[in-house]
Amino acid sequence: MIDLRLLREDPELIRASQRLRGESPELVDSLLRADEERRAATQRFEAVRAEQKSIGKEVAKASGDERAALLARTKSLALEVKAAEAAASEAEVALKQAHLAVSNVVEGAPPGGEDDFVVLREVGDIPAIANPKDHLEIGEALRAIDTERGAKVSGSRFYFLTGVGALLQLGMLQLAIQQAVEHGFIPSITPTLVRPESMEGTGYLGAHASEVYRLEADDLYLVGTSEVALAAYHSGEIIDLDGPRRYAGWSSCYRREAGSHGKDVRGILRVHQFDKVEMFSFCRPEDAAEEHLRLLAMEEEMLAKVEIPYRVIDVAAGDLGSSAVRKFDCEAWVPSQQRYREVTSTSNTTTFQARRLNVRYRDENGKPQTAATLNGTLATTRWLIPILENHQQPDGSVRVPKALQPFLGRDVLEPVK
Repeated sequence: MIDLRLLREDPELIRASQRLRGESPELVDSLLRADEERRAATQRFEAVRAEQKSIGKEVAKASGDERAALLARTKSLALEVKAAEAAASEAEVALKQAHLAVSNVVEGAPPGGEDDFVVLREVGDIPAIANPKDHLEIGEALRAIDTERGAKVSGSRFYFLTGVGALLQLGMLQLAIQQAVEHGFIPSITPTLVRPESMEGTGYLGAHASEVYRLEADDLYLVGTSEVALAAYHSGEIIDLDGPRRYAGWSSCYRREAGSHGKDVRGILRVHQFDKVEMFSFCRPEDAAEEHLRLLAMEEEMLAKVEIPYRVIDVAAGDLGSSAVRKFDCEAWVPSQQRYREVTSTSNTTTFQARRLNVRYRDENGKPQTAATLNGTLATTRWLIPILENHQQPDGSVRVPKALQPFLGRDVLEPVK
């Protein structure tokens, strides 16, 4: 949620952010009205309740006609208090709905939509591979990826990672956790089923609700990222934030891929289930921009370890999720497609999620303040695509990046005859 104080002080700033996102600025006006109506309803309720308490004290001292008049007023006030309380509750609900509808206020992101990103840098040399095979052809030859049996068992967009494919993913994720621990992150294996308030608190039940799997019988959601569980980990708490508090969550992730029919159906680029190590930071709002760059540097360090060329882009405002004020993506080079594809993303969500989840810290005066939160992918199943394709050899084998060799016990993956 955005800060209501900012809404009251500078509504035009939030309208401008909505326009940058390609979203309706009228939602800001609706929120302003709901805020005013909630405050008016609350004041009305508090006023009649205060009068009710005051008259209650006077009744005890009064007698005769005065007492009878006060008792009559008490009876009518009881009805007024009940009606005012109901109106205040309705206004509170309306305010929450209007509040949830307004996205976070963009900070520094380039204007435009999905294709208007700004390339910040390109890193690494694009390999010269004659007639490159795609990751699925390579993976099948290595007996590392089996989409046919994945579809047989679970349906389209499912797969098995077998043999060196399983070892490659496990090694990559272990390398990510190892790096995170070296940088002071707390390793975490997180729940993959969460309550609605956790999902709503991170902003995933808004525009992206269709992407989420829900277990109706239990009223639980399957997460699409451990960001959800990590964000809710300190919900309702006041935490110590003398410095950023950093977590690295390892989990399986689930996405319905609604609306992606016919897109990237081959292989494991766009699937319903995958594994991921996600970084998550709680910090003071004034430290968030610096922390964002730190998470990006962590992602680039991992990409360097697996030796794949990539570029960093500054995502345009119209392509941001509702929680993010700014987002950087790292896109790896995919030889079979002769293009860059996203493999990591890091977002600064400022106080938007923490305000929903009520995560706070104490400032220098001991007063509770809302924390800032940030997230970033450190490694995920999708990375197998550029690893296999960029390190493929003419004889069908795949060179194992040096950092991953200890996890696989070999420096080359050979096709299975």
